[in-house]
Amino acid sequence: MTASPDQPHDNENFDFDCLVFIGRFQPPHLGHLAVIHEALKRARQVIVLTGSAWQACSLRNPWRFEERLSMLRSAFDDDDNARLAVVPLLDALYNNDVWVRDVQRKVRDISRPHHARLPRIGLIGASRGQSSYYLTLFPQWESVSVPLVEGISASQIRERLFRSASSAADYLSTGAAHDLPPGVLDAVHEFSHGEKYRLLIEEQQLLDQYRSAWAQAPYPPIFVTVNAVVVQSGHVLLVRRTAAPGKGLLALPGGFINPHERLLDACLRELRERVRLKVPEPVLKGSLRGQRLFDEPHRSWRGRTLAEAFYFALRPDQQLPQLKPVKGGDHARWVALADLDPESLFEDHFFIIQNFLGLPADFSG
Repeated sequence: MTASPDQPHDNENFDFDCLVFIGRFQPPHLGHLAVIHEALKRARQVIVLTGSAWQACSLRNPWRFEERLSMLRSAFDDDDNARLAVVPLLDALYNNDVWVRDVQRKVRDISRPHHARLPRIGLIGASRGQSSYYLTLFPQWESVSVPLVEGISASQIRERLFRSASSAADYLSTGAAHDLPPGVLDAVHEFSHGEKYRLLIEEQQLLDQYRSAWAQAPYPPIFVTVNAVVVQSGHVLLVRRTAAPGKGLLALPGGFINPHERLLDACLRELRERVRLKVPEPVLKGSLRGQRLFDEPHRSWRGRTLAEAFYFALRPDQQLPQLKPVKGGDHARWVALADLDPESLFEDHFFIIQNFLGLPADFSG
């Protein structure tokens, strides 16, 4: 039987007190398990930091943290699970320092000293993976590299699952067992019969149609959009999307720019036409407190999309500005900052708001 983290094991032949493995696990596959098994051989305790926690369901992030936690736990026996800490980690797309701080805090709080000395901590990952990049952010930790399991990729697995319901059924009945451990395969099979899966299939079909419109272009296009972060009296202006992608999610007001308009003019137009915000344009311009380009490569469902966001801080008032409904458009509302939930926000819009307002980066409670 494998010893608990607080007990000696095999004459304490462990190389490390704690090894840290960072990934998104969308879904957990046999390549991930190879890294974790190696970590369990070499460390008394293994911390699996599960990124993209508290993200809205999307083709890139189909499974919530709790679902990935259950999948990961299903792949190990009780003894190994006793030495595994599987922890959610919120992305911080536009602030590496915030993300590094959160990783450091989680590892510090979970790792336990052994024999009254500081724990020996390492960062483990697959060769040619992201571990080499992570190491530049955590020079205080040692590096452990595990050979990459060839032919297994979470992005390819998601592509096979969401290309169509029929192709997913074929994949799950034939090739998936070569990529996924049995418990994960069962969970993915059950997921493929649910409502979330049906909506993601619809989004994939819409995405395919969208991409076909520019399939003959000599280079993949780069889109430019604008977003407005309008804040007053502890509330931020959001719209609820009425169509895919992200149907039902909250989003910042905004959209694509017209060919002959400047970025700020496009943002003001969107507030005027799509939201009908009852604030005079001179007041909005006078309330502009900042702007920034948001360019994370995977930020948008559409492809490479750059978003210029403008931060408007309106003067506090007991009465929030009125919003006139737009027929056939998204439904605008004021949302209290304390009620913002990353899981309910479209694309990277939570992180855009966070950039200007400094919202908490950890929702683990």
